[in-house]
Amino acid sequence: MMQTVLIIDDDEAIGNLEQEVLERAGYAVLRAYSGTEARLLLKNERPDLILLDLMLPGLSGEELLPQLHGIPVIVVSAKAAVCDKVGLLLGGAADYITKPFDTDELTARVAVRLREYSAPLAAVYVHGSLRLDTASHTLTAAGKPVSLTRTEYAI
Repeated sequence: MMQTVLIIDDDEAIGNLEQEVLERAGYAVLRAYSGTEARLLLKNERPDLILLDLMLPGLSGEELLPQLHGIPVIVVSAKAAVCDKVGLLLGGAADYITKPFDTDELTARVAVRLREYSAPLAAVYVHGSLRLDTASHTLTAAGKPVSLTRTEYAI
């Protein structure tokens, strides 16, 4: 399935460049031109990653960032001060790219963040003497393997 990136930027030229680069790299792209528009779009869409400009009309990128739970956000901004970058990274951004940016770097950072956030997390569930390992698809009872069919495991 194609991964989707939401570009939130009011600068049409930069947004068009980002869209062209990402589509060429094989990503689907959604666009929003303000923080308010992005918030409305996110009620119906669930992108895999967000590229977020900070200086947006209405709801700013700084105001929107804390509302973006569970989706990696790469801030793409002209704000180059280290204090801005550090504050936003500690405030929830997955990465920060300063404008102007190199398109190859943008594509690489998107790919890396998507790889990090889409890696499946293996879990082991324990209940009493039962142990279910989702990575190896095995069940043990009191340390002994229990044979399960695919249907039994799925249940």
